[in-house]
Amino acid sequence: MNSVAGTSPVLGWTNVSIGFCFILLDVLVSSVFKLGIASSLLVASVRCVVQLTIMGLFLEKVFASDSVLGVVGIVLVLNVLGAVEVTYNKAKGRFSYMFPLVLISMLCSTVPISILGTRFAMSQTRFWQPDQFIPIVGMTLGNAISSIGVGWNTVQKEFTDNKDKIETYLALGASRFEACKPVATGALKVSLLPIVNQLSVIGLISIPGMMTGAIIGGKPVDQAARLQMIIMFMIAATSTLAVVMSLFFACRTLIDDKHRIRVDRIDMRKPGFYRLRDATASKAWSAIRWKHRDSGGETQALLSGSR
Repeated sequence: MNSVAGTSPVLGWTNVSIGFCFILLDVLVSSVFKLGIASSLLVASVRCVVQLTIMGLFLEKVFASDSVLGVVGIVLVLNVLGAVEVTYNKAKGRFSYMFPLVLISMLCSTVPISILGTRFAMSQTRFWQPDQFIPIVGMTLGNAISSIGVGWNTVQKEFTDNKDKIETYLALGASRFEACKPVATGALKVSLLPIVNQLSVIGLISIPGMMTGAIIGGKPVDQAARLQMIIMFMIAATSTLAVVMSLFFACRTLIDDKHRIRVDRIDMRKPGFYRLRDATASKAWSAIRWKHRDSGGETQALLSGSR
């Protein structure tokens, strides 16, 4: 690890390997307490390394090109991947057309708030400046993913556990949005609680990542603190707007225009590519077992014949 011009050190793969050792503590805890998440931790860690490496290569080229089209492309890819993450990983079940509706919710929240925040709150004349705009979109999107996932899972649980209560509202003459309002309000509150807690303790108990990175990068502490304030307010607004839109789409889907609850529109199965993966792995494992059994039988026959 070397230093450049006496500033922050240059990190290499050796440093990453040392950092990776901290994950082994989590794996050890999982093994000792039999949590069953050791493999998930390792897979997620490898994904983290691969994804950040690829992202770094792409961002390096986009930053160097200083192209609007490059920024638009990266932002679109980030939102598509975020919608995939919510629909197929965060959500316990999926409603009809969930992926495009979540994608619309993300695009309509992350992009305008990032533009307004960068242009006016951060006083960037070129709001699309790649090294400013893309990281901001990434941070707002990351929190929106978690918030939408929590909100949708809460709505899904309410529709499956308290279906009779919602049907009673509908039977008494409530519209589908009036019947959904208590469910959506509760889901919105639950999904935004982490943001509220984060705003409450930031700076007092924890030093957030953006501020830490700015300080390490040589930015004055007061400027780093103000930048973090702006980012946190943008994150809160993005998460709120994204959750409101996604819950609107969910309630509109789960109660049709004839005011009927459509729980049948929730698909609790694993996503198709996961089912294909599991089926392929199962077939491969069965083939290996049969091959091993056949080879074992031939060996036994040869040994019997030699006797």
